[in-house]
Amino acid sequence: MTATRTALDPITVEVIGSAFSSLVEEMGTSLIRASYSTNIKERRDCSTIVFDAQGRTLAQAEHIPIHLGSLMGLVEEILRRYDLDEIDPGDMFIGNDAYTGGGTHLPDIVVLSPVFFDGEIVGFVSNLSHHADFVDRGHAHIYQEGLRIPPVKIFDRGELREDILEFILLNCQVPRERLGDLRAQFAANRLGVRRMQRLCERYGAETVKQAGGALLDYAERQTRAGIARIPDGTYRFTDTFDCEGLGQQELEFQVAITVTGDEIQLDFTGNPPQVRAGLNMVWTALLATCYYAVKIVVDPTILPNAGMYRPIHVSAEPDSILNCSEPAAINGRTQTCQRVVDLILGALAQAVPERVIAACTGSNSGITFSGVDPRTGEYYSYLETIGGGFGARATKDGLDGVQTHVTNTSNLPVESLEQEYPILVERYELASGTGGSGRQRGGMAIRRSVRVQGHQAAFGGSTSRRLSSPWGLEGGLSGGRARIVLDRPDGSHYEDTGIPTLLEDGDVITIQTAGSGGYGSPSERAAEQVRLDVEDEVITAEQAREDYGL
Repeated sequence: MTATRTALDPITVEVIGSAFSSLVEEMGTSLIRASYSTNIKERRDCSTIVFDAQGRTLAQAEHIPIHLGSLMGLVEEILRRYDLDEIDPGDMFIGNDAYTGGGTHLPDIVVLSPVFFDGEIVGFVSNLSHHADFVDRGHAHIYQEGLRIPPVKIFDRGELREDILEFILLNCQVPRERLGDLRAQFAANRLGVRRMQRLCERYGAETVKQAGGALLDYAERQTRAGIARIPDGTYRFTDTFDCEGLGQQELEFQVAITVTGDEIQLDFTGNPPQVRAGLNMVWTALLATCYYAVKIVVDPTILPNAGMYRPIHVSAEPDSILNCSEPAAINGRTQTCQRVVDLILGALAQAVPERVIAACTGSNSGITFSGVDPRTGEYYSYLETIGGGFGARATKDGLDGVQTHVTNTSNLPVESLEQEYPILVERYELASGTGGSGRQRGGMAIRRSVRVQGHQAAFGGSTSRRLSSPWGLEGGLSGGRARIVLDRPDGSHYEDTGIPTLLEDGDVITIQTAGSGGYGSPSERAAEQVRLDVEDEVITAEQAREDYGL
């Protein structure tokens, strides 16, 4: 194949599409292996993506869905700030600010590089890493939440801007760790640039561009076909939302979803105003959540590119908790995103219940510890988000103790945790009975207890579904609720919003996440078990009829 080829056959499009997918997966592997912090090298709290020259997503690695919101609109913002003749080979941009492009909360630092071929920009590669650094802070507004970085050049024609890097590191609590993670991000982008350039060398830049456009069109066709299989109509759902930042208050969320032919409209009008807590969602976070939720219902195999977005329309009032305005705090926005997924699935369950799962754990339950490690004398910051129950499906039980929906991070192994931080894990288990009963049982939650050793630690904890339970479907029962408790060596006990933020040596924090809802009536499961017992000759058919009426 040569650079002059203009007519594309489906095989060429498929091969180039697979190359895009391989490119971002290889970038992700490089980023994870080269990173310094446990949150990236162990928990894989990062994402990689490739854009075309217009900033349209061509492929996103199968990492974390909500990170799409942090990357969405990034290229457009950079092109708004910089003329094309100000962007050169070797340039690299960095940013994290939710209101000026490049993030949906400040710990997610994004790095983006243009890809030049024959003197022309043919695309962009980008990666995002969650830097577990901005801890022990307030969340009344964004100015309390950390350093805001608008999209700026961190490399200029291949030369690192040491002043910008020094400015960023000066505002970090663990600068040595941040430097190692940032270097891994820079390296991942350089790899992505090389892979994209080699693709252009092999097939020609024009062929690669045309293939990108064809892949966008194909994803659009897939999405429209999936939406068309949902009956036309308007489907409404409401749910409650609680989180530590709201105290004992519950907010009511609502959505109206209208399906018309092969297009879908998600209307979030009427939701609460933005709050003085780090629970607000910026517009791109709402879009990323909606795209994810629609995709898993209409067709999970849809290519994760910008073509998928075309038939999905979203509306939400400005200054609301689901579409906030500056300077609203946004650090814990994933808690809210998880409830938006519940809203969407609850509405679509009225139309296609066989494709929808019961409510999952409904939270990105997290704990943070920070302080001076008595073993080294250096400051540390430990972040962990903990999985919960995955909702039951029409044909299967829910999964136990996993990350769900828009989060997809890994577990931090106990061995790694205890080696890196002055913390002892005393208990790590599935919480029995937290999966909602049903014909198919909901997934169980996780219970984890950790002890502070030899120092004072600043603590932060966040859960949701403390005051409400993850709902079941088609008669399935609700899952168990979440809770965080503190037990001190003197016997004192604290729970949820009453937990002090400064922990002492020997204090034990226990977090139990929420389970998930069941699917179908529990009596159906009992009847099925009796039938199996009869088949296995555990009981006789006569006993089944006499004892169970079967």
